[in-house]
Amino acid sequence: MIETERLILRPYRSADRTPLAAMNADPRVGAWLAGTMSREASDALIDRLQAHIEANGWGWWAAELRETSEVVGMIGLSPPGMPEVAQGRSVEMGWRLSPSVWGRGLSTEGARAALDWALAHLDIDEVFAITAATNLRSQAVMTAIGLEPRPDRAFDHPRLPPGDPLRPHVLYARGP
Repeated sequence: MIETERLILRPYRSADRTPLAAMNADPRVGAWLAGTMSREASDALIDRLQAHIEANGWGWWAAELRETSEVVGMIGLSPPGMPEVAQGRSVEMGWRLSPSVWGRGLSTEGARAALDWALAHLDIDEVFAITAATNLRSQAVMTAIGLEPRPDRAFDHPRLPPGDPLRPHVLYARGP
């Protein structure tokens, strides 16, 4: 568990499934992820994320507001989803929050805590994050937490078809 001023990043609970399914089904969230998720797909994602946490002691954690105990998203770390964009021993980081809390700096706060945790506890060469080239809000979070743009590592996301506006991706990293 990681605690910040306003967030608790922690393993998942059964009660988290409903609010996270609502977040994953929200078209505003899906707009940056090439689509929304059904309840079944959201539950399967939570199962995979929780299994990774249980096996490794870290991962994409549930993001809970300290003040209200409301689960508002997920923030954390994972093995690189596309190893071809990683360098050395790397972990990828990311965040996904409910639109109800967008614009409050929670992504930055939680991502900074996850990055600090990774640098303090994992034997890695690099932490990186990727996003669509058009996702300027995520890029602002990356810059705010100390990741640096790596224009030489920009790429077209292979899981998105040519012409998809989300296909061009950028990579920000801290490390070599």
